[in-house]
Amino acid sequence: MAKKLLRIGTRASQLALWQANWVKSELEKRYPDLEVTLTRIKTQGDKILDVPLAMVGGKGLFTKELQEAMLRGETDISVHSMKDVPTLFPDGLALRCITEREDVRDIVILRSGIATWRDLPQGARIGTSALRRKAQLLHIRPDLQMVDIRGNVETRIRKLTEDNLDAVILAAAGMHRLGFDSQIGEYLPVDVSIPAIGQGALGIESRVDDAATNALIDFFNHAESDWAVRAERAFLRRLEGGCQVPIACHGTVAGRTLSLTGLVADCDGVQCLKKSVSGPVEECEHLGASLGDDLLIMGAGKILNEVYQHETFNVTREDV
Repeated sequence: MAKKLLRIGTRASQLALWQANWVKSELEKRYPDLEVTLTRIKTQGDKILDVPLAMVGGKGLFTKELQEAMLRGETDISVHSMKDVPTLFPDGLALRCITEREDVRDIVILRSGIATWRDLPQGARIGTSALRRKAQLLHIRPDLQMVDIRGNVETRIRKLTEDNLDAVILAAAGMHRLGFDSQIGEYLPVDVSIPAIGQGALGIESRVDDAATNALIDFFNHAESDWAVRAERAFLRRLEGGCQVPIACHGTVAGRTLSLTGLVADCDGVQCLKKSVSGPVEECEHLGASLGDDLLIMGAGKILNEVYQHETFNVTREDV
């Protein structure tokens, strides 16, 4: 009797393949009679490495081709970094599972001779592609020079020396997963750099009507991570934001209580709105949306409109 087959769609980057292979391994351990294969798919975001994400459309760049493969029946599930996943899905697809989170913090890799990020010299050059990170660090240190860097983890680490930078900022989760712990210079406290929505968690997307596959993968869902990430995504959805704007949100769960902190800033970090709320985990999405409303009342709408006007670029299909 032939083994049952489950096909995973994944990007082909080193980190994406680690994530997909981890899901594959967990499935094979749980279901010895299940054959799991990987289908590597190059997304638009993987093809555009010389332009900041804010200029070319943000999060959907890393998911669209994976979703199209599922809708065509070529793959059964897709594995995503949750911070890359848009808040809306094509008809017929849904986010089925959110895995237990890795470390949510950002980390700094510093050039030799600098002991801590607080010792960075005036005008230090910092490599990061995230407007969220830029805005929060500039809010504390407006003298810093932010340099856009793209590419995989190893490429970004190399840019520290290749581009004559004083520091690069990356997500701790990716560093841990790829075994680069020894190169981590310093963890940024969450109150210094609030993480991206969903940072550290993996999402598994599937077809809504594929009951057999959904039953196989449901064990991946981690309740505490699910509540926190759903709240963060509700916050993002309420603000209608993405990679093009400096928005951050971080949820934590203690018992049955969810605590959530959200941030909206302008690109230079001059205006920086932040607020925290807490409530029952069962109301996670309501809490996220409500926090978004609170920040809009505080003036986030005006900031976001100004950011969109400033950061909107006319990028044609030929340009990308």
